[in-house]
Amino acid sequence: MKGNVIVGQSGGPTAAINSSLAGVYRTAKDRGANKVYGMLFGIQGLLQERYIDLSEYITNDLDTELLKRTPAAFLGSCRYKLPEIHENKDVYEKIFSILDKLDIEAFIYIGGNDSMDTIKKLSDYAIVTGYRTRFVGCPKTIDNDLALTDHTPGYGSAAKYIGTSVKEIIRDSFCLEYGKGLVSIVEIMGRNAGWLTGAAALAKGEDCSGPDLIYLPEIPFDIEAFSTKVKDLLAKKPSVVVAVSEGIRLADGRYVCELGQSVDFVDAFGHKQLSGTANYLASYIAGEFGCKTRAIELSTLQRSASHCSSRVDILEAYQVGGAAVKAADEGDSGKMVVLQRLSDDPYQCGTEVKDVHKIANDEKVVPREWVTEDGSYVTDDFVSYVRPLIQGDVSPVMVDGIPRHLYRKN
Repeated sequence: MKGNVIVGQSGGPTAAINSSLAGVYRTAKDRGANKVYGMLFGIQGLLQERYIDLSEYITNDLDTELLKRTPAAFLGSCRYKLPEIHENKDVYEKIFSILDKLDIEAFIYIGGNDSMDTIKKLSDYAIVTGYRTRFVGCPKTIDNDLALTDHTPGYGSAAKYIGTSVKEIIRDSFCLEYGKGLVSIVEIMGRNAGWLTGAAALAKGEDCSGPDLIYLPEIPFDIEAFSTKVKDLLAKKPSVVVAVSEGIRLADGRYVCELGQSVDFVDAFGHKQLSGTANYLASYIAGEFGCKTRAIELSTLQRSASHCSSRVDILEAYQVGGAAVKAADEGDSGKMVVLQRLSDDPYQCGTEVKDVHKIANDEKVVPREWVTEDGSYVTDDFVSYVRPLIQGDVSPVMVDGIPRHLYRKN
């Protein structure tokens, strides 16, 4: 590489997102990049000319290993929607003037659907105006909903945490007996895709029966049918554990969480803030049957639990970071690195690059055949798909009994 590289992180962070950042940095330096800049708070920060020289923070191999084990976005993230080019050309002129000033050869953006929209727009503008900078997307999202890739870095670690946590909740739920039983509702992230919620099935094994019910947003949610199933389960056992996606909706399209409260906050991409699904269903069941209920919202824990990372996930996150730099160095632009599963036994996965125009603003949902006919659980095919992604552990670097992270002062 003859110029410099700039990398940013966008959207919701993951336990593996910084492993991709490490892969970008190391590969760029190995390929001869003079400087590797990091955007502070994504494209939004770049517009404010906020960036750092990553070599001031990653000074040795230990820093690289700490970065791989550090949750959340080391550089800071954003949810900033670039306008269409014809709507505000000045924004693009400002971005490209900054890239010119920094002598940027490759622009790498680590993120999900909305971040790939940014790569698409910037690469289109570069083509139209003749700018030499190349733009490549690096996949990241615990939601696992990016098109054309077998899975996304970040998902495996989140799935591992969810399977582990649900198993521990199940174990805890049998410790105390209540006269009319106990129903625990575990709310898991997922607006339109149920990949995370389906991972609750990983709790099932020789020593655990797994959650009793699993509800994904792909299937319309029927409260009466749900109530009947819970009633039948309570007649057979003292404790019932249910995993639900935050985004489950009724047949008329309303989110279940909206039944208990209004949803006022909407982000730059028009996404409603979803929260309260478990609370609503727990209150509903308590009112129906008079049993004890618990609403458990995993919230940000499922994406920040780096102490429960999947080794496969961390390695693949590093791999796609490096592949993104390699693709840009070899002339690709307007592309995203994807993971292609080569085999399940033994598990093998490689990388390719795909046109970001076929990925941005699209969503990959759980196939209907991977959900049971009545919509209350996932099938063995789903479990077979996700299980290889949670294998192996990444031991934290412990200092005084607590994991050490790579730290950047805000």
